[in-house]
This record gives sequence, structure tokens and C-alpha cells, in this order.
Amino acid sequence: MRFNLIGPFEIVTGDGRPPHLPSTPKVCQTLALLLTRPNEIVTSESLIQELWGESPPRSALTTLQTYIYHARKMFIAERLVPAERALLITQPPGYLIRVEDHEVDIKIFERLVLQGKTALENGRPEAAVQRLEQALALWRGPALSNIPAGDVLTGRIVHLNELRIRALELRIEAELQLGRQRESIPLLRALVNDYPLNEWFHGQLISALNHSGRRAEALQAYQSLRRILNDELGLEPSPELQRLQLDVLNPSETVPAQRRRLVPAGL
Repeated sequence: MRFNLIGPFEIVTGDGRPPHLPSTPKVCQTLALLLTRPNEIVTSESLIQELWGESPPRSALTTLQTYIYHARKMFIAERLVPAERALLITQPPGYLIRVEDHEVDIKIFERLVLQGKTALENGRPEAAVQRLEQALALWRGPALSNIPAGDVLTGRIVHLNELRIRALELRIEAELQLGRQRESIPLLRALVNDYPLNEWFHGQLISALNHSGRRAEALQAYQSLRRILNDELGLEPSPELQRLQLDVLNPSETVPAQRRRLVPAGL
């Protein structure tokens, strides 16, 4: 059995049956919140806030207990876990879901990203690319896209999205260490479209285009970023991005961006 959260929420049994999903939206919501913090206690207060916001009914605690009961019943009735397995546990001041790391796609994703980061730090960019591609392949779409999300769960989804962005950054760094600037351009174009305010992605695209002999496109990419920042936030690109533009305009007068080093004052 595996719980998949980074995409539509689903429970996969691995025995050929189609993915399962609780029929009650608030049971889905309850399970999803617990699974974003596997093996940790989630307080009843947090669960109630997630389910009803700032205006819970008087019966909120009793209703929450009913949702927990239905979730436990579903696990047994659908033969998702053996009857003797303690999966969804009451533990004051709330509940926890006890799972192995390989049973939740979030934990698998985090492990692969850590392995990729470690490989990159140890000078093994090829291995880093492999692990990071495996991690990113787990994303089947926006996290928990098929269930309602209250304030608490929305915060967890934002956290997951930030982890994905970091994995993408690490993958690009690994590709650049392997000298694959040209090969990284299609991915970078997709990323600046998906994350138009992320200056780091824009900078990597500009640099990759420049070092692939596509100076005109690099300048167009810079101007596109400049327009986006001005239209959306009334800002200019960061000083680092402005220096990168100068690298494109005057390649013989400045140090190439990928070779530029920051030297401490006085050295």
C-alpha cells in the first residue's frame, strides 16, 4: 500500500486494484493532513481548524471522531491494511498515522532529494541528476489537487511546492556541472513559465542561452523578466541579474557568469 499526495490524493494497493479514495471529502481532508506529517501527532485542534476554519460547530470534536472512525473502518473494509495493524492511532492531544517511509510518496520524494543533494555536494553530478529525476517523476500534478484544503493543509501544500522548487534547482545545478547548458534550456523555459517571479530560474535560462551562442534570445529572456517584475511588482531585476545582462551585452569586457567568483574584501 502507498499513499500518494504529490498529485491527486490516492491510496494504491499494489495488487492490481484501481487506486482508492475515501468517498467523504472531510475524511480525505483529515487523512491528507495526517499524512503530510506521518508518524507525528496532529492535534485535534489543528484538525478542527483545517476542517471548519475559525467557525467550528459545537459538535466539531465529536464529528472529527466520527471521521476517524470511518477512516479506520474503510482501511479494513477495503482490505487496505490487515485488521490487526494499528495504522490510525488516537494519541492525546490528537491522532497520528503510523506508516513506513516507503508507504508515503512525500517521504520517498524527500529521501531521493536528499540523496541527490548529497551526491552533488560530493562531486557526483551524474548520480545527483538520476536521483533528482526520480524524485521529480513522483509529482503527478499539483499536490492534493482533488480534495478541499483549509488553511492548515494549504500551508503544507505550499511547503511541498517549495521542496519541489528546491529539487528543480538542484537538478539544474547538477546539469550545469555536467556542462549541459544547451540541454537544460527546454526545462528552464518551462520553469520560467511556471514560476514567472523566480529570478533564479530566469537567470539560469539567460546564462544557458548566452553560453549556447544564443545571445539575442538571452537578451529577450532578460527583457521578458524585466517586464514581468515591473508589471507585477514595480521592481527591477536584482543586481546579479543586471550584471548577467552586461555579460551578454559585453562578453569581452566582463567575466563570464559561470566563472565569476565572489572574493572577500581585502583579498
